[in-house]
Amino acid sequence: MLSVEDWAEIRRLHRAEGMPIKAIARVMGVSRNTVRAAIGSDGPPKYVRRSVRSIVDEVEPRIRELLKAYPTMPATVIAERIGWSRGITVLKERVAQLRPVYLPPDPAGRTAYVAGEIAQCDLWFPPISVPVGFGQVRKSVQLPVLTMVCGYSRWMSAVLIPTRKAEDLLAGWWQLLEALGAVSRVLVWDGEGAIGRWRAGRSELTADCQAFRGMLGAKVLICKPRDPEAKGLVERCHDYLERSFLPGRAFASPQDFNAQLQPWIATANTRMRRVLGCAATERIAADRAGMLTLPPVAPAVGWRRSTRLARDHYVRLDANDYSVHPAVIGRRIEVVADLVQVRAFCDGKSVADHERVWAVHQTLSDAVHVEAARVLRRERVNVVRPVSEAEVEQRRLTDYDAALGLDAEGGAA
Repeated sequence: MLSVEDWAEIRRLHRAEGMPIKAIARVMGVSRNTVRAAIGSDGPPKYVRRSVRSIVDEVEPRIRELLKAYPTMPATVIAERIGWSRGITVLKERVAQLRPVYLPPDPAGRTAYVAGEIAQCDLWFPPISVPVGFGQVRKSVQLPVLTMVCGYSRWMSAVLIPTRKAEDLLAGWWQLLEALGAVSRVLVWDGEGAIGRWRAGRSELTADCQAFRGMLGAKVLICKPRDPEAKGLVERCHDYLERSFLPGRAFASPQDFNAQLQPWIATANTRMRRVLGCAATERIAADRAGMLTLPPVAPAVGWRRSTRLARDHYVRLDANDYSVHPAVIGRRIEVVADLVQVRAFCDGKSVADHERVWAVHQTLSDAVHVEAARVLRRERVNVVRPVSEAEVEQRRLTDYDAALGLDAEGGAA
């Protein structure tokens, strides 16, 4: 067969040099018919394999009959019905070619997200143990990572939170939304206890989640049970974190975990996504533009409760005791805590400010509160005099004898 190089040279000699066919044939060492064919062709020569009959051609009519009656019949069953005794591979290839003629096509669905439409949220439990202070180490089941992925831009967000309780989960969720600067119109969750569950064919949210989403103005959707594809974006995010973030890292504390996680997330959002053909940073602006704006008043998240301060002047939060200034003993205080701080207020004045401890069963005492309690106890002792120093009347023993009717010698009067 004439090579592409010779074909191109023949056409050049004919068109550019104006050489006759006879001269070109002599120069190129080919026949004149070959030169004529090269000049008259519409494209370069290419190899075309000569068709050869297959051993399956003889039984193809019977295969077509079976497929017409049963389009989904397996190739192995067809081989048995037609008495096929040759190699099964060549038969399977022919069946695969013929089956679409008798079986309607089944195109796969492709999920497409509109900018600002949806974000998927979930908890990730990394297989690690993190020191939390006071000689305690907590495992992944006790220290979840709250993750969120925007559907249109694939923008990832994540933060380690102390517990799965609604107070900490909603506080972490609001932290991610604040960092994003907007709220997706639909927020998808799995059946997390603090968020809600799928019941009676619909999403049933907790009271805390209803109040939170009401402030955001967004819809929270609970996935159906055993439907992992409904939140495949965030599941792939967990796999990505486990394969790319965790290997080779050690964490000294929960704060150290978040300090290492946030720069890694920022870098990951700049990496090319094959499914998008670009990085998440190139689509996040359009995604934010389609989202809802943050509410003008931040939702009340974290731990909030009102109580009357007992004489012990300590309040318990998440299995830990935090001291409060003893000057407000007996008065009503409001305890407010987030992922970082634990504070207490009385009539709008701060009476306690502690760093949140992620360990459990600990007593946290402020030195100022301890000293103030010591001073107050000393002042109270000075105000209330002991009973031993009070003036008490002392009666004579003869008065008791007279009252009992006894004489001086102890006999009856």
